[in-house]
Amino acid sequence: MSIGSVARHTLASASLLARRAVRGARTRLEAVPCGLQGRAEIPGFPDVRYRFPFGLEKLVRDAAESIQREQAHLSASGHVGPLPPAAFLAISGGGDKGAFATGLLAGWTESGTRPQFKVVTGVSTGALIAPLAFLGAAHDHTLRSIYTGVGMRDIAMPRAPVAALTEDALSDNEPLWRLVRRQIDRAVLDAIAAEDEKGRMLLAGTTDLDAGQGVIWNLTKIAASGHPQAQQLFHSVLIASSAIPVAFPPVLIDVEADGRRYQEMHVDGGAAVQVFLYPPSLSVAEEARARGIERQRTLYVIRNSQPDAEPLRVEPRVMSIASRAITSLIQTQGRGDLYRMYFVAQRDGVDFNLAVIPESFNAPHAEDFDTAYMRQLYELARSLAAPGYPWEKEPSDYRVLAERASTRSLS
Repeated sequence: MSIGSVARHTLASASLLARRAVRGARTRLEAVPCGLQGRAEIPGFPDVRYRFPFGLEKLVRDAAESIQREQAHLSASGHVGPLPPAAFLAISGGGDKGAFATGLLAGWTESGTRPQFKVVTGVSTGALIAPLAFLGAAHDHTLRSIYTGVGMRDIAMPRAPVAALTEDALSDNEPLWRLVRRQIDRAVLDAIAAEDEKGRMLLAGTTDLDAGQGVIWNLTKIAASGHPQAQQLFHSVLIASSAIPVAFPPVLIDVEADGRRYQEMHVDGGAAVQVFLYPPSLSVAEEARARGIERQRTLYVIRNSQPDAEPLRVEPRVMSIASRAITSLIQTQGRGDLYRMYFVAQRDGVDFNLAVIPESFNAPHAEDFDTAYMRQLYELARSLAAPGYPWEKEPSDYRVLAERASTRSLS
């Protein structure tokens, strides 16, 4: 989901929720104390996530082990020679604009050029799309049914106004829980676990609200764990990644640190980052060279947003100003994430490819999860991708900014 989609509710609700939090209307276990976050683990699921600035060594280790599994799988399949090219897919947040990603994937399948991705990452609505995108074209029809046929009633039910005083969110997202449980069933989880054996990785981002940190979850590792609660944890991560603060309830996740039990409060991954592949502090090129690994790498980024926020007259009222400010903040954050990914790709020799919703798309958007809007956006993306999507090789305004910077340095 997109945090921006709830911006119009935020300011008034936030002050009420703050008063409610002080009274402790909802009980929970103690949050992980400062300094222990890096040692907090999910009971029965060791090392299934990477917290920043902690956990990079775990990510490097898991990536290296995935290469070993990939090599073993290829060898058993009769492959000889160097590793084949690796394709990465990163899907951003964007709420109902996820119809763009699902339409693009369907058209990509029609084109006959859609690769099998070594790594798929997702944030917010992108996290909901990522598992089925990871499994491939056989699940295109499921994504289409969700992102062209699901309305707001299938996502959340509004609570009474007093919920701002007594509850943890303005809406109840039990309908979304049911949707996720239905679509990510045991068969899907087993299929994802099988891909883990081939060295592929599926990652999703949440935000640990207590710590104020982003957390990346290794969903393939969870699926392959064999733990009886694997499906529940998998669902919890997807719901947490799409839990828009204030609008939807956060997800409380039980953890242990130094022998004590705590609970972490996780919300929309978009509160930390709109789209990701791996942290800038990790150089894939250097790590690969150190292990003697040489291969071609290509990154595809699907940004479920238009390059710039649509111009809008802002009324001189608190809610109108707050809504516009939050939407602008998220738009700017997303642009910064793209710049970061582009620079990291250039540094590491990864071929960068970007898809964003065209500025020319202006279908009426009456409400969140407006099915008519989603169908038009889905069909636009599908029609663009079917003949071969015109991927952008850099963020839309990067060249203009680079030329301006060059001009200033020469002057």
